Amino acid sequence: MAQIDSLFVTRLYRAHLSEHGPAIDTAELEASCYSIAEDDEAGQAWCEAEGYPGYTSYASLTDLPWRFPIFAELVKALDAHVAAFAEDLEFDLDGRALRLEDLWINILPEGGTHSSHLHPHSVISGTTYVAMPGGASALKLEDPRSARMMAAPARRKSARRELQTFVYQAPEPGEVLLWESWLRHEVPMNMSEDDRISVSFNYAWG
Repeated sequence: MAQIDSLFVTRLYRAHLSEHGPAIDTAELEASCYSIAEDDEAGQAWCEAEGYPGYTSYASLTDLPWRFPIFAELVKALDAHVAAFAEDLEFDLDGRALRLEDLWINILPEGGTHSSHLHPHSVISGTTYVAMPGGASALKLEDPRSARMMAAPARRKSARRELQTFVYQAPEPGEVLLWESWLRHEVPMNMSEDDRISVSFNYAWG
């Protein structure tokens, strides 16, 4: 009898922030995101120059945990979630910890998108969700083998989730998603009239 196994699994971690670390008030986090965006003239200028829809602090601020205590609390929670995910991945960290490298705000208005990308030079990346109004776009994750499929036919729409070329995740406010940083992903167009707000981050090894 034929045996068919699934090899080289891609792991995706999804949990409520409250499962690890201090409790995070998403309303306070949302207010903090807007306050920072309003004051961050360098970030606003970068977004305008680069044609980035909405606002991101990615290119302008590196000290969010110092600016607002709630971001310091968020980092404590994220550290615990990342440690749990690293354990699931069975990483041999050789006595060195995964440490936070970058943490930034994303405010995506109606019609805004974030094109397909990955996070080089990091080990684990992720996003915690602050505001996900009805119609806000899900996170779109791409099969890492897609560039090697060459002449393969398309998958059936009814294909098992593990065989689909793209998988969509629509998290709720207060949830966190983690994945290995080489996994390509994007944010399709926000169809909601309200802002889609998230905080993204990278963890490096060393």
